Amino acid sequence: MPKAKANNIEIEYDTFGDPSSKPLLLIMGLGAQMIRWEEEMCEKLVERGFYVIRFDNRDVGLSTKFDEAGEPDLMKLYMKVAKGEKIESTYTLNDMADDAVGLLTAINIDKAHICGASMGGMIAQTIAYRHPSRVLSLTSIMSSTGNPDLPRPKPEAMKVLVEPPPTERDALIEHGVKNLRIIHGKGFPFDEERARRYVNASYDRSNYRAGFSRQLAAVLATGNRKQALTSIRAPTLVIHGSDDPLMPPDGGKDTAEAISDAELLIIDGMGHSLPPEVWPQVLDAITNNASKA
Repeated sequence: MPKAKANNIEIEYDTFGDPSSKPLLLIMGLGAQMIRWEEEMCEKLVERGFYVIRFDNRDVGLSTKFDEAGEPDLMKLYMKVAKGEKIESTYTLNDMADDAVGLLTAINIDKAHICGASMGGMIAQTIAYRHPSRVLSLTSIMSSTGNPDLPRPKPEAMKVLVEPPPTERDALIEHGVKNLRIIHGKGFPFDEERARRYVNASYDRSNYRAGFSRQLAAVLATGNRKQALTSIRAPTLVIHGSDDPLMPPDGGKDTAEAISDAELLIIDGMGHSLPPEVWPQVLDAITNNASKA
């Protein structure tokens, strides 16, 4: 896969489809590599007329790592958040948004449709208000505004964020599959074989916990972006699952409320996941939103 130099780092990326088609940048969430955007899903987007670009965020996968920064103590960070204290981080969502825009520049794309999931949705939102001239349309999936007044993750989902994973390979794979089951939601069957394939592929490609912790610190340090979201004018689609235990649906509702004329799609039974059963509905909605650009 190719690498691009952007925003003073190297970004691993790949593409699907015809470069002359509508560019669609996919941004993945916390600690997740670009392969979490499954190839089959990317190909279905190509069938809908998109030129799809997916990439590894900084500190994950095969993009630049920030080893020299050390790994933050997540429990201490959450204690600071609870006390309303300022969070220090190596970088913020602003930097990660600038990475994504830098990638577009490096591959000679002036404007693109932007779609992000979870933390990737936060990065996509940040691109839309920080670099509005680069955004044709915005899709924010199972994400939020950073508003501290919103409901917290359910306890079992919160544990997914802060519990240190095992270090031995087989135990870590089981841990990863268990966590995906916890956040999956109850409305659609959990495909353990599919989950296991992803966790195995992620481990073999790049097993790197420290980047997860620094990315989470970036989210916490960036804080509440709701006021900034009010400046977004790109056609916006907000997708959220009704059964999301990690990012409760109020996060999606808060996002749609902040952005003028945003369309809100709540998918009944979907958790913090994109099971194949919801792909037709999700991809059609992304395509319809892009047509408004």
